[in-house]
Amino acid sequence: MKKSGFINIVTVALSVIPILICFNNCKKTSNPIKYPQGTFPDTVINIADINSSYDDYNIALYQISNSLPIIFSSNRKSTGGQFDLEQGSISYLFDQTTGVFGFGSKMITDAFLDKLIGKAVTPGNDFGPYRLFSTVDGYEYLLLSSVNAAGNLDFFYLKNEPASGSFLPDVSGPFPIKLMNTGYDDAYICFNFGQDTAYFSSNKDGNFDIFSLVKPAEQDLTSWFNLDYALPARVDSINSSFEDKCPFIYKNIMVFSSNRPGGIGGYDLYYSILKNGKWSSPLNFGPRINTSYDEYRPVIGFDPDFTNKFLMFSSNRPGGKGGFDLYFTGVDFSSK
Repeated sequence: MKKSGFINIVTVALSVIPILICFNNCKKTSNPIKYPQGTFPDTVINIADINSSYDDYNIALYQISNSLPIIFSSNRKSTGGQFDLEQGSISYLFDQTTGVFGFGSKMITDAFLDKLIGKAVTPGNDFGPYRLFSTVDGYEYLLLSSVNAAGNLDFFYLKNEPASGSFLPDVSGPFPIKLMNTGYDDAYICFNFGQDTAYFSSNKDGNFDIFSLVKPAEQDLTSWFNLDYALPARVDSINSSFEDKCPFIYKNIMVFSSNRPGGIGGYDLYYSILKNGKWSSPLNFGPRINTSYDEYRPVIGFDPDFTNKFLMFSSNRPGGKGGFDLYFTGVDFSSK
């Protein structure tokens, strides 16, 4: 028994020697990966294969990955008339050996998104789609603003069980968000990272301002949305005496659109950082992103394999396909 065991040990040891020799002689002399993490480019990219000659804006990110389905608002189907929701996809690729970034886009027909969008169609214009998964009740929600019979924008929500693979869950709604709707224009809802505070814009006091409303941590969204109207808090450190709207929050960063003085022209994009429980004074993104035309509905995206974040927004600047187009660019908030 001992002899047999010794022979087995020797056999294993001898079999390892060629592997070690090959490892020492065959290993690469240098690591081909020169860029361990990608970087989204600071050039502004027109999402050409999704844009049309009509107005395409109000994008909503569905999930963050290198292939990213999106929902956006467009009046292309009505040739410039009513705005409805559309679906598309963007994709990106970063070469770790050369540092070259590649970007692509296309219109898609995802079975579940097609079902969801079809359910979300209302008689009026549909703007500002926003999707989230509720960690309290386990449902997916689509929130949007639609023009009601009186001609004002109201908030609506749709809900469904999470879609997975070939499973196409039923979608219920759209239902009005009674908690936030007024007799004025209420639009562009989003939530903070902890989903305990909703941010949105409304012109109930005259101009569009950005407001917030705190949700009890244990309350599910459906029951919260169906409460009687509650007066929201005006985010004074953000707002001006001009139009401030389209807020979107990623962790401690808020981005929004405003036509306040001191910008580059029209509506510009601004950002604010949450510090010690208060939003900082807004800063203009500057001429790399803003133009003398209108920039609307900014949305921040994140990929853990990249050193920075990306920003998607809408603009009617020249050089696009016509009307408002969707754009993509990298943004670094690390020094902000």
